[in-house]
Amino acid sequence: QVQLVESGGGLVQAGGSLRLSCAVSGSIFSIDAMGWYRQAPGKQRELVAAITSGGSTNYADSVKGRFTISRDNAKNTVYLQMNSLKPEDTAVYYCNADLRRTMYVLRRDYWGQGTQVTVSS
Repeated sequence: QVQLVESGGGLVQAGGSLRLSCAVSGSIFSIDAMGWYRQAPGKQRELVAAITSGGSTNYADSVKGRFTISRDNAKNTVYLQMNSLKPEDTAVYYCNADLRRTMYVLRRDYWGQGTQVTVSS
């Protein structure tokens, strides 16, 4: 069984910072890309940032220059440092991992339960 456990969400004033963490646990053979998505009320889930196992990153235009994604492969953990937060960043943030549980199965996506980030103006 694979679990993705997020932490670090909360309430912050505009201009503030938060750091999200997501630890992947369970029976895992390999993890490829990891990422963060978010979903605001009434909106579709969108990609915020992603990082490959080699460290290549990709960001949504709306967060470039403010958010930084990183990962610790030894700990199977991905982080999202969020600076200069804006009210429009308010959403539930979900962790995603593209992984293989054994060498005999295909990769598939796994999701965390989500963590609320609220930015007040």
